[in-house]
Amino acid sequence: MQQLSTLDPDFEQRFARVVNARREADGDVGGVVQDILRTVKTGGDDALVKYTQRYDGYALIDDADWKITPERCAEAYEQIDADLRDALNLSATRIRAYHEDQLPRNRDYTDDAGVRLGAIWRPVDAAGLYVPGGRAAYPSSLLMNAIPARVAGVERVVVVTPTPKGNSNPLVLAAAHVAGIDEIWRVGGAQAVGALAYGTEKIAPVDVITGPGNAYVAEAKRQLFGVVGIDMVAGPSEILVVADGENDPDWTAADLLSQAEHDPSSQSILITDDAGYARMVEDCISLQLTQLSTGKTAKASWDDHGVIILVNDIESEAPALINRLAAEHVELAIKDPEAMLLKIRHAGSVFLGRMTPEAVGDYVAGPNHVLPTGRRARFSSGLSVLDFMKRTSFIALDDGAFNTIGPAAAALAHAEGLPAHAKSVELRIK
Repeated sequence: MQQLSTLDPDFEQRFARVVNARREADGDVGGVVQDILRTVKTGGDDALVKYTQRYDGYALIDDADWKITPERCAEAYEQIDADLRDALNLSATRIRAYHEDQLPRNRDYTDDAGVRLGAIWRPVDAAGLYVPGGRAAYPSSLLMNAIPARVAGVERVVVVTPTPKGNSNPLVLAAAHVAGIDEIWRVGGAQAVGALAYGTEKIAPVDVITGPGNAYVAEAKRQLFGVVGIDMVAGPSEILVVADGENDPDWTAADLLSQAEHDPSSQSILITDDAGYARMVEDCISLQLTQLSTGKTAKASWDDHGVIILVNDIESEAPALINRLAAEHVELAIKDPEAMLLKIRHAGSVFLGRMTPEAVGDYVAGPNHVLPTGRRARFSSGLSVLDFMKRTSFIALDDGAFNTIGPAAAALAHAEGLPAHAKSVELRIK
């Protein structure tokens, strides 16, 4: 764990290293993924059979081996504890309500020149959702990806998920039932992403692919951007907690570890103006690590990538640091979080106040937990219904409107050396 102070003479140099550090996969992953995608594109189902046996130890033979049926998902839903069913339903209800409010409106108007202009929003025909099934199997992730697609109006929503040794997570299946998913394939990894993009004999191609995965899945999505739409290239999880000394150090420690436990490459950062409080948080982290079943992973993350930044004035100094880090999750556990929120330009999602831990956002708050990592919050946003929709503009001119703006179009066409463009306009000018 690194500790920095804005009062140190070398702070800027050390902080710049934190900002610019890359915790994502190295170039070797790219070559492996390229080979896998090429093989899936040419080999189709046979390639999926080979890779699923190699990486998941699972044989795809007949249809029952390839797909998980809606009946199996309904059975899993009925078999889980009642409190978990209630939690899934509450989560789904809140996610759906939040994303319904995101639906864009069509436009249709006539401007001062008499030109009719507008745009129509439509969903994509098919969306593919990647749901992890290895180190991490998250029903919440399925809900966060599937529900916005359904709200957008996507008719065909397809899930791919690895089932190591044939085992599937009952909670993931229950979540699929809650989300109304009826097409689930037992394939994972970069090969599953390739199958969704290119299509195989069994799996029809999709238009958009979303969902988290390991470095190979992320790289496959990056390489396939343009063949299909993708939500984002996601890297390791990250959290930035801004906390003053009035917080409970146990709470802050738990918040920091909530992301550290995801992966050894995850990053947790604390910004505080109280050195004594920072030491208490460190002590609480050390204790909590011994009590967590995920302690080994969380400790590796905290030891290798954890950072504590001491500032002299949290209100004046923290916003600039937050914006440079552009973190996935930002908690503002301070007296006046609203004032600081207005100064934050770059963050995946912001959690306001001492009673708003990031973990609530992962499950039941409503906003999507699929968020940009690796400083991509500078130019991208969390998953929304817009990731499953596209906009088509339209234009209509009558004689009067055409004669008003047409001559300018012809003049610009001539200036660009495109006489056929100009003629198509000039022939209509009266």
